[in-house]
Order: sequence, then structure tokens, then C-alpha cells
Amino acid sequence: MTVPETEGLRARHAFRAQVPVVAVVALGGGAGAAARYAASLWWPTPAHGFPWTVLWVNVTGCAVIGVFMVIITEVRTAHPLLRPFFGTGVLGGFTTFSTYAVDVRNLLDAGRAGAGLGYLAVTPLAALAAVWAAASATRRVLIGRQP
Repeated sequence: MTVPETEGLRARHAFRAQVPVVAVVALGGGAGAAARYAASLWWPTPAHGFPWTVLWVNVTGCAVIGVFMVIITEVRTAHPLLRPFFGTGVLGGFTTFSTYAVDVRNLLDAGRAGAGLGYLAVTPLAALAAVWAAASATRRVLIGRQP
């Protein structure tokens, strides 16, 4: 077998190995995006209102990823496709930092600089705090140790 043939076989094998991962990420992403859309229907942002729903969706999704990562990395072994399905797919589709960016721009364009800049700062800080707090609490509850 020649070197190009060997490389071609490796490339096909690598592609086939990734198909299940891509499929579960896509399925999870669809589910997460549908859940986020449902949240926006249940708690719509009024015209010229503050985007509370997107803020809480992002913070909640980040808290869930903190819990999830502790469980699958420190508590129990998970199926290899669970992390891409739930962590990347569901929670990646649920959280929406692109909508957050658009919301910031819309607040600034509407002349609400204080709200826009506050939202710009609060969202990543609250999201990071949510991951840290949820992961720490999960460790204390499930593992019985301090971070």
C-alpha cells in the first residue's frame, strides 16, 4: 500500500469515527435551542425592555454545565457520547451568547448605554460565577470535599 492510500484510509476512518459525535451534537443542539426558544416564548422580552430571559438562560446553562462537568469528570464515568450530546449540544444550543451580543447592540442603539454596558459586563461575570458556584456546590454535595 502506498503512502497516499494509507493516508486516505486514515482520513476515511477518522471521518467515520466523528460521525456519531457530530450527530449527537446536532441532536443535542436542536433540543437545547428548542428549550431556549420555549423560554423566550414563556418569558418574552417586551419591546425596549431588558433581556432578562437571555441573561437567565445563559446563567442557568452555565450553572448546569458546572454540575454536569463535575459529575462526568469526578463522580462517575459517562458514555463517550454524553459529553458532546449534553455539554456541547444541549447546553451549547440552550445558551446564546450571540443573542447576548445582539441584545447589547440593541440596547446601545436604543440610547440605553447604561443598560447595554451593564448587560455587557454582568452576563459573562454571572455566567462564570454560576459555573464556579455550581461546580463547587456539586463537589461538596456529591464528593464531600471543598474546592
